Amino acid sequence: MGDREDLKIQGNNQLPLDSKLHVRRKRARKVFAIVLLSFAILCLAAIPPVLMKDMVDIHVDFGEYYAAEDYGITSEKLILKTEDDIRIIAHEVYVNDPKAVVIFISGIHNPSVTAFFDHARLLKENGYASILYEMRAHGESEGDVISLGFKEYLDTKAVVEYIKSNVKYENTPIIVYGLSMGAATAINSIGEIEDIDGLISISAYSSWEDAFADNMRNMGAPAFLCSAEKPFVKLYTLFKYGFDTYSINPKNEIKKLGERPALIMHSTLDSQVPYRSFERIMENAPSHVETWVRKGDLHFFVENDGFDALEKDSEYTKRIIEFLDKNFN
Repeated sequence: MGDREDLKIQGNNQLPLDSKLHVRRKRARKVFAIVLLSFAILCLAAIPPVLMKDMVDIHVDFGEYYAAEDYGITSEKLILKTEDDIRIIAHEVYVNDPKAVVIFISGIHNPSVTAFFDHARLLKENGYASILYEMRAHGESEGDVISLGFKEYLDTKAVVEYIKSNVKYENTPIIVYGLSMGAATAINSIGEIEDIDGLISISAYSSWEDAFADNMRNMGAPAFLCSAEKPFVKLYTLFKYGFDTYSINPKNEIKKLGERPALIMHSTLDSQVPYRSFERIMENAPSHVETWVRKGDLHFFVENDGFDALEKDSEYTKRIIEFLDKNFN
């Protein structure tokens, strides 16, 4: 009888002990999961500032500049001020009684917008004026931070205000024409500035967080990690450039195009701005927007490295002039 009672007592004491151990292990697992999740979040949050710092916290001094005279034209240097007090340098190529004036914008690190002087020559021969401006933090323009298109539309706005205030451009349509980050800026500009009448875009990204994640994927990162990184890229840019930039990106701004004409170009194997960006933009674009897709890795879109020598790509020059003449002649 005594043995049975001892066993009963031992059994009753054992159950609470097992239960306590189970609770402790469960709590330990929760704490470990929280620590692991916190560490993962910290790592994800650290990636954008670490990878972007050397990319955006700089002033780009181009190794090569081009002269209008090299292309048989002349230009006048303009000094303009943005509404947030940044001095912008631009180059104006004028023609008498222009059909339209085209604002050229280049990419994040290269080339200088002066590489568009051959475009300006082509346009001048066909009756169009041009203004080529260096974005903030590029070339002779002021600034030490590249704003990835979030603020550069203000640079475009300064050029537009110069055009609108100049009697020689009275009633002249304004077209914005950009490459890469300049194309993203061009789309943001036409979305934010009603006085712009048309758009030509080459290799624009759909948003900076899209471009960041797409390039992570191209470097072999797992798809789930690329998707998980996007909110942290967005949060970082909001803190860096201001919360008023929340909705400013090409895939949103293209919705504001209205009936204004646009030509959007991209190459299928673009290694700098993957083709998926083009698809995202077009998902939101009005149905009348014209597109031109080329096969291959052609970030500058022009064949045979002819960006500053357009006679090498007659198909490109013909397509550009046809688009302009159809809509602005």
